[in-house]
Amino acid sequence: MDRVLVRIGRAFFALALIGLGVEHWLFGEFVTGRAPEWPATVPGGRIWAAVTGLIIVLAGLAILTGRRARPAAALVTVLITTWALMRYIPILADEAFLSAAWTRAGKALVLAGGALAVAATLPNVTSAPQLVMRVVNRDGAFITAGRLSLGVFFVVTGIQHFLFTEFVASLIPGWFPGDAVFWTYFGGVALVAGGVGLLIHRTVRLAALLSGIIVFSWFWIIHVPRTVVAISDSIAVFEALAVSGIALVLAGADSSAERPLPPVMGEEQGRE
Repeated sequence: MDRVLVRIGRAFFALALIGLGVEHWLFGEFVTGRAPEWPATVPGGRIWAAVTGLIIVLAGLAILTGRRARPAAALVTVLITTWALMRYIPILADEAFLSAAWTRAGKALVLAGGALAVAATLPNVTSAPQLVMRVVNRDGAFITAGRLSLGVFFVVTGIQHFLFTEFVASLIPGWFPGDAVFWTYFGGVALVAGGVGLLIHRTVRLAALLSGIIVFSWFWIIHVPRTVVAISDSIAVFEALAVSGIALVLAGADSSAERPLPPVMGEEQGRE
């Protein structure tokens, strides 16, 4: 069952990357991780979007096919961290706590950390400098980064369900049974509970599994129907698929395992 969850989760994440990469070309922006806008005074924004979109599509294909998959996932982390997450730090300093900018930064955080969790479930890199292999071939540390990123993201977005109830309730389709405000609060509680569960090692697997199922249900109920509403919704559909995939990977992965790492050059001699 664990391997099945990991494979399904990886496939979801890979397909989401392919979709997000294509949207780089469609929208002319770095949409993976909702990066801040390209500086208006600097030329080359659309070229950057096209090139990085191609890289992300190729990374998704690599993860999907298993060819050079671990370095591809690691590269996704580097791209999102440097071009989205790090650029949000000065922006968040000027924004109200838990505002919309915090949501966008949280998406960058969870995609960057989630890519590491996915990388941890893929075959080790065996043909690279020793130092590179020691960095890339982490398992437990990468899984931990993924679960902490997802846990923090869920707690933040869960609290936002209570702060911006009217907006979140407006996303729930009219055909869905029951009161939209009730389901908004239910979703907020579920997200906070799932996030806290991911932050506690003993409850990681259950929290990740239930969260993955819930987010995947929202993928179909909320995000897919809203792809025709606005650009942001067409991006959100792939973000939801990626988050669901990350959660399923965490549900099936062994966060306590750490495969032996190759020694740094010269380390073997020091042990003799």
